[in-house]
Parts: sequence; structure tokens; C-alpha cells
Amino acid sequence: MKLLINEPSLQLLPTLVHQVGLNEAIFLQQLHYRSLISKDICGGEKWVYKTYEDWGKEFAFWSQNTIKRTIGRLEKKGYLISTAEYNERKNDQTKRYRINYSKLDISAEPGWVDGHNQDEPEELPTLGQPLFKELKEPQKENVGFRENEVVSITEYLNQVTGKRYKANAASTKRLLTARLNEGYTVDDFKRVIDLKASQWLQDEKFRNYLRPSTLFNATNFENYFNEEMPAQRKTEPFLSFELDFAKGER
Repeated sequence: MKLLINEPSLQLLPTLVHQVGLNEAIFLQQLHYRSLISKDICGGEKWVYKTYEDWGKEFAFWSQNTIKRTIGRLEKKGYLISTAEYNERKNDQTKRYRINYSKLDISAEPGWVDGHNQDEPEELPTLGQPLFKELKEPQKENVGFRENEVVSITEYLNQVTGKRYKANAASTKRLLTARLNEGYTVDDFKRVIDLKASQWLQDEKFRNYLRPSTLFNATNFENYFNEEMPAQRKTEPFLSFELDFAKGER
């Protein structure tokens, strides 16, 4: 699709618009892009440090009041986290911003969430993409439902994580069936579950990502499947266990 004017454009995500609103969706997508290339890490988190005037250069079609109202609504609803506490000068009230990804109803978290080193991704989104893209008819991912395999995978996920996901949940069936129809096996699913559990299960911040919508999303699953399994995890499956403190020391 060709643009009417040859200039850099912003991305608009329809699903995000439905959740947070038009202006808010535009702002969050741009902040996501800026976060991916940010070098500003404070308190173990990536931030984007900008004044309202700086944001005005990003969104030249908005007034500064519109930018303030948009940011304020996102902060109030919990989608946006901001702070000025890391500024070197006490009188500097310029905020740092980051997205509260856990608040968003999305199936794929940003690439740098995987693991703990927050490395930059190899390929970053560009600002030169059309604001609107041609919409294609969504594919039906639940064609050829494979019940036994879906149940087996879901039970294994619950065994490893200690959670209680239901194999007959519509979203779980859709995601698992789609990946199975792409040629992945039950053992492939178990490998991904083991890998991400070894990275995230003991981490309070990341353990919530051990869920079907994150693990079995098309893009995420392929990336996780191609990650190198840690040496100690190559020869034995991941086993969850509980400590019985009533028995005392041995």
C-alpha cells in the first residue's frame, strides 16, 4: 500500500485501539519502539526519558495539552509507568516512561522480556511503516482440533508450573491446535515449556508469562523453540516439586 505523502509514518494497532483508545494506542506503540532501542536502564528496567516538548516532536499533529492528557490517562489506567526519581538534578521533573506490559491484553510480550539480560532484538521496528495496513481475512487456527495432544500438553504445562489451565478453553485449544497443525510435536511443546520454566519459574516477575497465550503464540513459540536449551536441561525433563518443611532437616 502506497502512502499519499512520502514521509515517515506511525503504526496503528487496531486491537490496541479497542483496549486503550486511539491516541493512547498511537502513543504506546511509539513508546514501545523507543523502549526497544533505549540505553536508559534504571532500577533494572528500560526507560524512555523525554520532555513534553520532546514528545511534541514525535507527535507533531498533537498539541502539548493533548500529549499531556494522553499520558495522564495512560498513567491513571495503569498502562504507563512514569517516574522522575532517577534524575540527577532534584529540580529536573522530566519523566522517564515505560509500558506496563502486564496490564495489556496481548498475547505476545516484547522480545526483550525473554530471559533477564534485556538484550536488544536483532531486528527493530522502523518508523517508516504505514499507519494503516491492508487487513487480511484471519485464518481459522482451530481447524482439525487434536484433543488428545492438546490435553497432554496442557496437563504437562500445569504439572510444571503448578497452574490449572483448562485444555478445553477456547484460546488454549486455538493456539495449541494451530502449532500442532504447523508440524510441531508434543515433545516440542514440552521442550519449550521446560526451557521457559527453567528461566522464569523462580522469578516472581516473569513466572506469570508461563501461560498459553505467551508460550504458544505463533511468533513466540518459534523463537522459544529455537533457543538453545541450557546444558543441565538437555538430558532430563523439568520437574516441579514442593518442599515439605514439616519433615525437618535430614
